[in-house]
Amino acid sequence: MPHPTQPSGGLEGHAVLVTGGGSGIGRACAARLAADGAAVTICGRTEAKLQDAAKRIREGAAHGGSVQYCVADVTDEAAVEAAVSRALEPTGSLQGCVANAGGGGGLGPYTVLDTEEFLRVLHLNVLGTMLCIKHTVPHLVEAGGGSFVGMSSIAGHVTHPYFGAYTAGKAGIEAMMRNAADEFGASQVRFNAVRPGFIATELMQGIPRDSATYRSYVENTPLQDVGRPEDVAPLVRFLIGPEARWITGTCIDVDGGHHLRRGPDFGPFIEPTLGADAMRGRRAKS
Repeated sequence: MPHPTQPSGGLEGHAVLVTGGGSGIGRACAARLAADGAAVTICGRTEAKLQDAAKRIREGAAHGGSVQYCVADVTDEAAVEAAVSRALEPTGSLQGCVANAGGGGGLGPYTVLDTEEFLRVLHLNVLGTMLCIKHTVPHLVEAGGGSFVGMSSIAGHVTHPYFGAYTAGKAGIEAMMRNAADEFGASQVRFNAVRPGFIATELMQGIPRDSATYRSYVENTPLQDVGRPEDVAPLVRFLIGPEARWITGTCIDVDGGHHLRRGPDFGPFIEPTLGADAMRGRRAKS
């Protein structure tokens, strides 16, 4: 019997759109889907990253799997609509979507957050996911059903002080997955969210490995390590595939058990810049 994390086919004839597929978790998910036979379309904002990712994914594609890419910003509705149209090209239908594009920014207590930056992060995570739902669901319904996976985070349900809009954005994604699962269940379209913990991606490279913040991640993770994009990809592949036909409306942790304890401590990371008064919500002294 093959190891459960190794490609084994089963997605032949499935067309899947993966947003944010140029790097990190998105690229790992796209690679796993293509290795199991899916016709994968990746999209993102940087063409050079997409080209490199497509080349890597193509090398591991198997069981008739393939990959193509298109440049798209998920906060731009016309671009999302175009990406969905591109995803239909290989087979003429669509069976899945992995709404992975997202990100954070604007760390600090709510009292010092920049409003425009807060909205940017919400748009990237919440609006971007909503637009993917809006434009993929009709095609999933036409295909006789399908699977939509939203990329949440441990930050969507475990407090992450000073994470700004990111926590609200990820919680919003989970709420949308539950509601969409209820709304479109009668059409056999499933919606689930995945909650990665600390995953070693470009997004997390800014946290020094010798810092108190990094130690707080590891100390609060029962498996005493950080994850890799390849730890998330098998779960996403399972949720996209027919093996998960009876699973919808769930939010699943992939975090080494971190959700059992507490979120990371970013205080030491940002207090030297903001100051102690700002961290505690006090007015700046004149």
